[in-house]
Amino acid sequence: MSMKPIDRRHFTAGIIAAATVGGDSASASKVDAPSNTAPQQLHLKSNGWMPNNPLPVLIYRNAVPPSNDRAAAMERSFTANGWPPQWRNGVYSFHHYHSTAHEVLGFAEGHADLVLGGEGGEPVTVHAGDVVVLPAGTGHCRITASDDFLVIGAYPENEHWDICRTAATPEVLERVRHVRFPASDPLTGASGALPKLWQQI
Repeated sequence: MSMKPIDRRHFTAGIIAAATVGGDSASASKVDAPSNTAPQQLHLKSNGWMPNNPLPVLIYRNAVPPSNDRAAAMERSFTANGWPPQWRNGVYSFHHYHSTAHEVLGFAEGHADLVLGGEGGEPVTVHAGDVVVLPAGTGHCRITASDDFLVIGAYPENEHWDICRTAATPEVLERVRHVRFPASDPLTGASGALPKLWQQI
């Protein structure tokens, strides 16, 4: 499957416009409010050709409650917290990582079995409402998925993703190390779990 990046300015403008249509903002924020459940942490070491990252993967279970349009609710939350969405699609069925960006995956519909950390890595099953944050360099791959599987992909402001499918060169490892530290959690903002947990590393 192909995941083509879209014009971020047009996409973000559309999300913000949608968030202001059809009712009062206070009631909308109640419907779309993410769960305050602390994320699970998954620590991955380098694995074969997959560099991974000392920062933990963060897995938020049932983070975004059911609604008429959970994908849009995720997009509003990510945008409001400094992680503008760049695509709607799935997860590639081959092992890969990103050297230029941290990534948040919001699972809006369906379910899937993933492997994180490269070949022989950690199996993770995700369901609608879950959110996963992958530090730059983290391997990920889809093994199976339901027909209705839908993912929202988002990244911190001014970060643009690449796709790496081979062993990291010294230059690539340097890129991973210098990806900007996120200023906020994609669900709960600057006071959320991500800045606290990642700063402890």
